[in-house]
Amino acid sequence: MLKISETDQLESDILKNSSQQLRQQQDNLIGESPSFVSCLEHVSYAAPLNRPVLIVGERGTGKELIASRMHFLSTRWEQPYVKMNCAAINENLLENELFGHESGAFTGAQKRHEGRFEQADGGTLFLDELANSSLSVQEKLLRVIEYGEFERVGGSKTIKVDVRVIAATNEDLPQLAKKGNFRADLLDRLAFDVITLPPLRYRKEDIL
Repeated sequence: MLKISETDQLESDILKNSSQQLRQQQDNLIGESPSFVSCLEHVSYAAPLNRPVLIVGERGTGKELIASRMHFLSTRWEQPYVKMNCAAINENLLENELFGHESGAFTGAQKRHEGRFEQADGGTLFLDELANSSLSVQEKLLRVIEYGEFERVGGSKTIKVDVRVIAATNEDLPQLAKKGNFRADLLDRLAFDVITLPPLRYRKEDIL
């Protein structure tokens, strides 16, 4: 059986290896087109500002790589970098995955679960395909971004976190907001900095 100190060391080694792998990915982030180089310059400017960022681009344009680059160029680079694809998780489970749950919160919840925000405390949380989140989840996201606090599902204790949110989408969020399918106030908070990635069809020199 591992001792507590050995377990802590194992977790530290896992996080270190994960960070090294992400840094290797950043070394491979190459682009020659003027539009992509301009995006990288924007990333370098926005990374240390410690504000929410929205990355907009079609599938396959490199949104996830841009998000991780922004994390490693920020003052949070030694802290956790946690990512989640909102489209890959059932809508009913998304709130649980983001904010965690307390023991007994629902059938099968035998123990407390820490969500992605707690896992990312001190660092960065990358939320891909954010347009797939429900309005109720968006309301809780807005509160975390504005005040750094939330409650786990089934709990009343307020959890405080310090997390930078980087969101990404391939949808037209302003149009969704006009239709009432995305919260306009959340969009305002995310749009402190918007990085728009040009489609690959306009960046043929970047296709290897």
